[in-house]
Amino acid sequence: QIITLGKRGTESAYKRAQAFVLKPAVLPKLFGTFSKHYAKHPGGYTRIHRIDNRAGDNAPMALLELVANPRNFKFEMTARAVGRDLLTEQLRRNAPRTVLNSGVDATESITKEVKLGARDKGELRPSTRINLQKVVKYRASSALKEIGKRASTWIETLLAIRLQQKRAQIATNASADAKNKAKTSNYVEKFPKATIRSGAAVPGDVRSAVRLAKGAIARPHRP
Repeated sequence: QIITLGKRGTESAYKRAQAFVLKPAVLPKLFGTFSKHYAKHPGGYTRIHRIDNRAGDNAPMALLELVANPRNFKFEMTARAVGRDLLTEQLRRNAPRTVLNSGVDATESITKEVKLGARDKGELRPSTRINLQKVVKYRASSALKEIGKRASTWIETLLAIRLQQKRAQIATNASADAKNKAKTSNYVEKFPKATIRSGAAVPGDVRSAVRLAKGAIARPHRP
């Protein structure tokens, strides 16, 4: 409502805003910067994001932000969602290293996706496409390049994480195999060489416990 008063720019609106705003130094920014920035917005100047619960008492927390602000949280999250969807589509046809070497032109794909409808088939999921169209609706054409740049950066980050995890997994598997091999070797070397006693069964022996208890193992069956 305060931003709406700033967009009106009348003396009456200025007095109403002055009665509400506690800091008079903010009024020039309200009737100048904000009124121009949100001139094309019919309303809905704020957005609420639910975030993780607070550490300690686990109280729910939320992030309140102005729509289309320079540090737009939704703009960044939408760019990451676009990057994830484009990367998923590329990995269906190519290997991760091939995609990393060739790269993904996110800006070109975004330019096509903003023109599609919610039910049209494209590279993005319908929910991602809707969010993309929302965040660029009232922005300049340069917003497509900006979100494409951020999406490409996130794609490279995801690929780097995936390759790093693969390398780490290979190293972990190699280390585990070496340890298991060492344990097996030591176990075989330390295995007792004593003769089998009555009542003891060797691995793989399927004779009954009664037969073993009677000392049959002391007289092993020879084919």
